[in-house]
Amino acid sequence: MMNQVKAVFQGDFDLLENIKISPLSRGYTFSDGIYEVVPFHNKAPIAFDEHIIRFKKSADAMNIVLDETKVIDEMSQLIDMCDGDNGYVYYQISRGIDEIRSHIHKTNLEPEYFGYSLNYDFEDKKFKVLLCEDIRWGRCDIKSTSLLANTLMMNNAASKGCNEIIMHKDGIITEAGASNVFFIIDDAICTPSLNNNILPGITRDMSIKIFRKNNINVFEDNFSIEQLLSASKVWLTSSTKGMAEVTDVYSENHSIKSENPLFNKCEDIFRTAFFND
Repeated sequence: MMNQVKAVFQGDFDLLENIKISPLSRGYTFSDGIYEVVPFHNKAPIAFDEHIIRFKKSADAMNIVLDETKVIDEMSQLIDMCDGDNGYVYYQISRGIDEIRSHIHKTNLEPEYFGYSLNYDFEDKKFKVLLCEDIRWGRCDIKSTSLLANTLMMNNAASKGCNEIIMHKDGIITEAGASNVFFIIDDAICTPSLNNNILPGITRDMSIKIFRKNNINVFEDNFSIEQLLSASKVWLTSSTKGMAEVTDVYSENHSIKSENPLFNKCEDIFRTAFFND
């Protein structure tokens, strides 16, 4: 039950429903914070080191102090406290609490550390996506809690019966609303190359490495909407989605055929690497 979710705030562990924050928290007034989502399987975190490294990079980019030992310890405790063996930890650090709302923050603010763990079944899920213009800010490589553009676009997609989006900037594919994009053209896997418009997904990076290790061609480049729509298979990756198949592109009234041997091979490789299935 949601009211039994275990959480931590400023070092104190409690039920999520009991956690309270100040209305002058910069995380509340400005989305001035960063976050990570770490999945775990059989109580073991997946790619823990990689998530912590990215968390630190986001903190450095935002000039937010990150106590790595504290973060690792509290995330580990949240995993242990979770009722289920499979799930994820959401962990957020905001800059701190202002005396009064101000765009310019003081330099001595105490960062706020908050997290919770939740049971989650990593079951296969299929997605219907809406293609839309990428209207986000220019530093999407930072895993910031400021996700207003994402939520606006994803809720618009939901109103049309979709459960994700795929964004493009001037006709070039960037990423999905909460995941990275992969697709197959001929016998090769394609994914947009990293830049400031794309979050360096942990699952994305690990997928590329394990596919290449198994002698599968993976190309990172700029890809157009037309190339995406010509693909024989499209999927999304994230810490909670795993490898999630895209079946339909709403705005183009475009369906993607279900069977693809290369996708099936990649899916088997992925599940073995991530979940030891």
